[in-house]
Amino acid sequence: MLPTSAVDFASLLCSRLCHDLLSPVGALNNGLELLADEQDADMRARCMALLADSARASANKLKFFRLAFGAAGGFGEVIDTREAQGALEGLFTDNKRLAVNWLVENPTLPKAAIKVLLNLALIAGDALVRGGQLDIGAEDNGTQVEIVIRAEGPRIVLDDELRHALTGVSRDAITPRAAAAHLVDLLLQEGGGELQVSPPDSPVLLFGATFAG
Repeated sequence: MLPTSAVDFASLLCSRLCHDLLSPVGALNNGLELLADEQDADMRARCMALLADSARASANKLKFFRLAFGAAGGFGEVIDTREAQGALEGLFTDNKRLAVNWLVENPTLPKAAIKVLLNLALIAGDALVRGGQLDIGAEDNGTQVEIVIRAEGPRIVLDDELRHALTGVSRDAITPRAAAAHLVDLLLQEGGGELQVSPPDSPVLLFGATFAG
């Protein structure tokens, strides 16, 4: 994979965040413009409901990306898994075709493990283009952290760019859409871990990550 400077990688993460926030923030702006001109009480109530939905979606995305990309959770070594669960479920709450099954029993996990888990779950959820079920599991046995993400649905799309970025074998420059995958690769390299990805012809998408606890 072509080397990516810290500044370039920060730009990639920012670009990904801006891309994901563009829709709900744009909806907020449009809703405010409609509300300013609308006099009908029923239509104004509809506008207010749409504004509330867009505001909630924006807040959920920001909460997730602060934890997955940023320094949310403080500067300690571990993060409460309930915080990660809430951020992930909030991210997908408006996707009625996707069922999220949280299977993490440890009350806390190392910060790097949380970031790997959330970014893999983000990638797997995006791969379920027609919905399906997303299972998220992780265990810290004291010496090793194991993470398993399973995605099953009627159509699964994990293109070569993401697959190669996850495993660090791409020779192309990283783009914003692969920023989460590249972050997973970097975190596992730092932690001396490894990632296994199910083959392209598999009927389900599986990610398995392990690194020192």
